Amino acid sequence: MRKVNRAYKTELKPNKGQRQLLEQHCGTARFAYNWGLNLRIEAYKSKSEEKLNAISLHKKLNSLKKEEFPWMYQVSKCAPQEALRDLDKAYQGFFRRLKTRKSGEAPGFPRFKSKHDSKQSFRLTGTIKVLDKNTIQLPNLGKLKLKEKGYFPQDGIKILSATVSSRAGRWFVSISVEEEIPLPKFGISSEAIGVDLGSKFLGVASTPEVFDKGYCKNPKAYRSLEAKLQQLQRKHSKKKKGSKNRKKSSEKLAKIHYKISNVRKDVIHKMTSALAKAKPKAVIIEDLAVKNMMKNHNLAKSVADASFGEIRRLLDYKCDWGDIELAVADRWFPSSKTCSSCGNKKDELKLSERIYECGACGLSLCRDLNAALNLVNYYFEQLAPTSSSGGSNACGDGGLPPSMKQEVESSLSCTA
Repeated sequence: MRKVNRAYKTELKPNKGQRQLLEQHCGTARFAYNWGLNLRIEAYKSKSEEKLNAISLHKKLNSLKKEEFPWMYQVSKCAPQEALRDLDKAYQGFFRRLKTRKSGEAPGFPRFKSKHDSKQSFRLTGTIKVLDKNTIQLPNLGKLKLKEKGYFPQDGIKILSATVSSRAGRWFVSISVEEEIPLPKFGISSEAIGVDLGSKFLGVASTPEVFDKGYCKNPKAYRSLEAKLQQLQRKHSKKKKGSKNRKKSSEKLAKIHYKISNVRKDVIHKMTSALAKAKPKAVIIEDLAVKNMMKNHNLAKSVADASFGEIRRLLDYKCDWGDIELAVADRWFPSSKTCSSCGNKKDELKLSERIYECGACGLSLCRDLNAALNLVNYYFEQLAPTSSSGGSNACGDGGLPPSMKQEVESSLSCTA
């Protein structure tokens, strides 16, 4: 057994009074954040030597609370306290990026929060209890019903904090816990799995058993709802600012964006979980320059819709939980241009060429599968040269693993 930190998030089912109290907590946290940020900006402009961090700001806020902000006593003291801690982290991140930034990049100074932001949240610590399958108890908020029954674990966990957030008219609670999980056991297969990420298919694996048909289809969440989103945005732009109709229109837009994010998250979680459950020796992905790819206006929407950065983030912690190595191939490794069988490299390969045709050995293969196989070769040759048995190629004799020989000959084609 080993201890890990995990977060569980589900939707709340608050009544009218609880919803009002949740909004008050969000407003208090937002106010404390903006109040602290304003003080720090003024201290910098006046060249004050006073050290302002989360602790000193919280002490100052407590001294002013009784006379200037008595309404803060209606909410939990944790909401403004944790907001000031978030402000401290934002400042630390700003100075870190300031030191390491590249030319032309903005370090991202902390910004003031608005009540009109699409997402509102606050964090609580202290006495947090999961009472039964569909009830949670939070400080100053009491017992709140959960929409999903039995999702939160009740035994063998230590609850560290709870974050309550709202989006598209819904309220959610996320608890951060420390729990013990059994040590991972590797499956029968100990081979590495290469995954070629793309916009047409989110991922094509070198081992076809991982995904159904050997690849994970991209639902293109944004593209599928783009027409409806544009129609709502045109109507929204014509509403008078500050009117009730504009507020209703804004809520409709928020629901569409929320639906897009849910569709996207669903398929990405399924894809990364399938890779982790396969329990390979390693998962190899490419180090994609997403920012540079977004500069191509012909591909920007598709690249953003694919969420390559989120895929890598999910794989990072899921592989860690399963004690699987997540290897990242060099950004300049020509995985798509190289033949996985003989190693011959093409000078040019257009995006329209979905089938890789090797002029040297005659290999005809889906270009994404060919790239995935090359990532496996790269791992054993460059990243783990001592791991391959007898110094042989990662794909075995002939460049293809035994599990792929029949599959390559029969079915896996990107044009299917």
